[in-house]
Amino acid sequence: MKSQYFAGVDIGSTMTKVVIMGQATITPVIGPTGPEHRKLANRVMEEALAKANLSFDEITYVVATGYGRINVPFADKQITEISCHARGVGHLLPAARTVIDIGGQDSKGIKLKDGRAVDFVMNDKCAAGTGRFLEVTAEELGVSLEDMGRLSLEAKNRVEISNTCTVFAAQEVVARLSDGVALPDIIAGLHEAIATRIYAMVRRLKIEREVALTGGGAKNIGLVKAMEAKLGFPALLPPEPLLTGAIGAALMGKDIVQKADEKGETLKRSERRLTEASLFT
Repeated sequence: MKSQYFAGVDIGSTMTKVVIMGQATITPVIGPTGPEHRKLANRVMEEALAKANLSFDEITYVVATGYGRINVPFADKQITEISCHARGVGHLLPAARTVIDIGGQDSKGIKLKDGRAVDFVMNDKCAAGTGRFLEVTAEELGVSLEDMGRLSLEAKNRVEISNTCTVFAAQEVVARLSDGVALPDIIAGLHEAIATRIYAMVRRLKIEREVALTGGGAKNIGLVKAMEAKLGFPALLPPEPLLTGAIGAALMGKDIVQKADEKGETLKRSERRLTEASLFT
């Protein structure tokens, strides 16, 4: 039987992720989305194909998800990030019942049952509680985003950051620095502020253990510790928190093909050409 390969393309607000799944292999590629994400999907896909040593014609089915999923002209289907994150977490962390995804421009909570999404909440109206909030304040502090988590663990007297608006919080951070407050104490306060906001949102789902943390925020050890303090127990972390959506998209593509095969149906597929989107939606 001919080998089948399934691709998941997750275009987030800040990062684009592609996963190619074979029978027992996963080939991932992650790149910055940038302002022209319509032009990036095909480039990251080309990189993933080269890494997997495959041609695009060998890909059985492609599912696009995420913020820019409509701008993937070579995808066979577009599926929401809620469904794809749920499928990906359910596959990687079967014990998870709640997902907290902390992305660049939004954060969301997803309730799982049998590895599928049954309810969700999302904050996509304000940067507070997202990676962007940390990015802006990191710039004000003159600290790299990668160092924020490590530095927060050195805090001795965490300060309270009262403003959750990104602009005012950045101003408050500068004022705290001027007052001589230690940098780790300020950063720990920022993580606490984000965790408080996210927890208040996700609590509306009636959080059930186990809880999985995904997205770029799950790569920040300081934010993970702050979230675990709110939860009152350790969280589950996937091997690469940025890839759960892309993995879920690839798995959903596999599900679609298997169901069609079982019913003897012929699936409609996109033309196998890696092209840029003609419209920027």
